[in-house]
Amino acid sequence: MEESSKLRSSKTRNWFVIYTRARWEKKVDHLLQQQGINSFCPLKKVESQWADRKKVVEIPLFSSYVFVNINLKEEQQVRQTHGVLNFIYFLGKPAIVQDSEVEKIKDILLKNPDAEVVSLENVCVGNRVRIKNGVLANQDGSIVKVNGKTVLMVFDHLDCALVTRVSVSDLAPI
Repeated sequence: MEESSKLRSSKTRNWFVIYTRARWEKKVDHLLQQQGINSFCPLKKVESQWADRKKVVEIPLFSSYVFVNINLKEEQQVRQTHGVLNFIYFLGKPAIVQDSEVEKIKDILLKNPDAEVVSLENVCVGNRVRIKNGVLANQDGSIVKVNGKTVLMVFDHLDCALVTRVSVSDLAPI
């Protein structure tokens, strides 16, 4: 039996990623669990500000994605769950996620409940960006160095060369 058919046998359980309706991740996770399906919606804690109060809320780490640990027979049941749009595909088949990768995500969230996923596609040395939050909010500058999820920036319009580290999540391209 070849490796791919072993992974997709009717009894073997694998982790897959499903794509959900926007802002339905927690609801889909709950609906799947009510059906007895092992699902995992990674959540991060963020502080939300309302006019009269602040509150820590849990929001999905990955927008519109939920992990499911299912066998081949349960695939149709997952597809028919309200809010599920489709599976994430790789090479024409639903993409299998290794158990170790799901465990890593769980471990990271256990150690860092405020972890976040940040896209680095627009973060390159030399790019001009504007800071969205913090003490330097609305300041424009150039990226000098990218270091993980932070960048080293220089602000040349402040009549001096001020250099600071800024979180990638607090940047907007100009």
